Amino acid sequence: MAATGTATSTEKGRRIVGSERQTLAKDLVKRYTSGESIRALAASTGRSYGFVHRVLTESGVQLRQRGGARRRKKA
Repeated sequence: MAATGTATSTEKGRRIVGSERQTLAKDLVKRYTSGESIRALAASTGRSYGFVHRVLTESGVQLRQRGGARRRKKA
């Protein structure tokens, strides 16, 4: 398979450890805190939702609540 040329794209199923994992974690944290969803991060990196979720929690990121803005009842 040809490389895609992006630093965050990885081979599916390949273990990510050491400095490569730390670099990926920093990138994921930056993108998540700027508003990208876990699902979007997973899709763009070729990793699973669970992997991205685990890396973010290991990095100490406070995850956003699920769902969008709630509608307020009219008074």
